[in-house]
Amino acid sequence: MTVWRYLAARNVGGAEGLAFDEALMAGHGRGQQAAPVLRLYTYASHVALCGRYQHIEAELNIDACRRTGTEIGRRPTGGGAIVMGVGQLGVAVVTNAPTTMRPKDLLEQFSLGIVCGLAKLGIDARFSGKNDLKVDGRKIAGLGLYLDGTGALLFHSSILADLDIPFMLEVLDVPAAKLGAAGPAAVAERITTVSRETREPCTGDTIRDAVALGFCEALAIELAESTPTDTEVRDAADLVTGKYATDEWRFQRSPQADANSSSMVKTPGGLVRVYVALQGDTIKSAMFTGDFNEMPAPLAEYESALKWARADPDALTALARRSCGHDTGLGVPPEQLADAVWQAAAQAMEHGVAAPLIEGSCYFPESGEVVPGEVSA
Repeated sequence: MTVWRYLAARNVGGAEGLAFDEALMAGHGRGQQAAPVLRLYTYASHVALCGRYQHIEAELNIDACRRTGTEIGRRPTGGGAIVMGVGQLGVAVVTNAPTTMRPKDLLEQFSLGIVCGLAKLGIDARFSGKNDLKVDGRKIAGLGLYLDGTGALLFHSSILADLDIPFMLEVLDVPAAKLGAAGPAAVAERITTVSRETREPCTGDTIRDAVALGFCEALAIELAESTPTDTEVRDAADLVTGKYATDEWRFQRSPQADANSSSMVKTPGGLVRVYVALQGDTIKSAMFTGDFNEMPAPLAEYESALKWARADPDALTALARRSCGHDTGLGVPPEQLADAVWQAAAQAMEHGVAAPLIEGSCYFPESGEVVPGEVSA
């Protein structure tokens, strides 16, 4: 049975946590034989982190972060903006990058440890889309990968043991004026936490042992508790001052901002609005809102499937039919939903040229200034 190093830490700083993960990659390049590493840790509350390829000023509310004393940072891995603190468990796996596996397969393989760990807490989480773990359609963990030039691999995950949703809405650049008082409910429709699923208050620390055991069982490994070496501590300190704490790293920009718009569709139960954010002719994110007590499952499936879909009317219609079948749960045909998405996408493309496609995910699109169009029943 393969033995992995196991490192645990709590209340780390934003730059320090990211720097140490990268420092662990030394010795894991092609042909090197260092033991794989599992690191489970919590950040000091709070740290707002954007993904490697995101425009930080479009993803985080920088003024709110400064006002609340929230540290800001940029991960080396892809994915969307997140808030980390004592309520979330950070997961890092460092090993040699297999040459025969696709990135999505690697994400799914390493996520099995988290899936197994959550199962020990009575939670049935499953890999979904490009880089999420979900419980009954709600996201409970995000996943990301970073492969450096030597062939070393870093797998990242953030597990939502708990989450202060109003605080998240304050420091991430979610369009508050657009969502209004319905913002927290809209978030709760799309994400869940260990606390919510178990009906017990949880923190990153309280779920750490279950996740560690999950990795042992899912990947058939043994964990040997370890401490950082002097070299790793020194390398991490250098990465803090030379990279992760610098504005040059944190505020590097995407070439251009995303393009955004929205559209409405009339249903027997009322108006449903779809918000769309584009990068080029690709949908970065989509969100449906409306006066429904619970989002219909077919609509949630379509919303999830739209991430990174091509903004083309025929492709959007085909995707709606695959996701919803003949029943959207709204009393309108899937083609009508696709029309609404296309109207929003077309307006976004008309009013703004977006950045090239990047790897990432987010819960909501950014705020836009385009006057919404409408699709009538």
